[in-house]
Amino acid sequence: MTDLSPAPTGTRDPAPRAARRRGGSRQPRNTDAYLVLTLGGLIMIFPFVWQLIMSLSTQAEVTSVPPTLVPERLNWGNYVDVFDLMPFASQFTVSATVTVLRVVVQMLLCAMAGYAFARMRFRGRGILFALLLSILMVPNQIYLIPQYSIIQNMGLLNTALGIAMPGLFSAFGTFLLRQHFISMPASLEEAARLDGANQWQTFWRVMLPLSGPALASVAILTTIASWNDLLWPLVVSTYEERMPLAVGLATLQGQHMTNYPVMMAASLLAMAPILLLFLALQRRVVEGLAHSGMKG
Repeated sequence: MTDLSPAPTGTRDPAPRAARRRGGSRQPRNTDAYLVLTLGGLIMIFPFVWQLIMSLSTQAEVTSVPPTLVPERLNWGNYVDVFDLMPFASQFTVSATVTVLRVVVQMLLCAMAGYAFARMRFRGRGILFALLLSILMVPNQIYLIPQYSIIQNMGLLNTALGIAMPGLFSAFGTFLLRQHFISMPASLEEAARLDGANQWQTFWRVMLPLSGPALASVAILTTIASWNDLLWPLVVSTYEERMPLAVGLATLQGQHMTNYPVMMAASLLAMAPILLLFLALQRRVVEGLAHSGMKG
């Protein structure tokens, strides 16, 4: 017969005690990890906090020794002086135009090239892809004089199109999207072919709409690179009103004296759109870099 008598009250199940021991031993390690991460976060954010403090200080406070950590009075006039010392609105428009041109065209061209290298079979595909990757090994400064000659002959100096044109295609963006298309299942293409779709319809209507995270990664990386580009716009733009913000900020640095509070205020104003964009798309960027695979 089955024994239905209750278990002795003096005995306890050892499982909760073991679970408490495991949980108790895990908590100190989590605390240490949080402390290390918090310290790392403070170190990373300190330059931005110091930039904000400098933008609200006076020139005397910034150049004093030791430096003034807390300004005596918040000097918001530095942000007003930015618009007096440089054509901020015009340069912001140039930067935004160049960035939009590069992002839109680069996403389209890199997506088509990445899909062709990943899914299409043609003669010389491996050689062409190796030549494409070799572009990443060559410094951009080598192309500076030939690109300038081409832009000059086209009459595009001091124009947003002339600034944007060398960045309309990216070897890294093509490589990133190729890795993403390789990781996608072949059954999607097979189903599209069974429905009568040709190669272009399969790419445009099936594969491209499913590539949102990878396209978001290319978009945000291109935006950051274009917004901070300095050397090429410095060469092809000579009029102050037709310069992007990166070049305009460089002109604020004087030969003998620099107004650091105004420069920091201008830098914060120029950095704000990119910071807000990254905060809004950071999850998509991480997903895109993860699903692009860096594999295959």
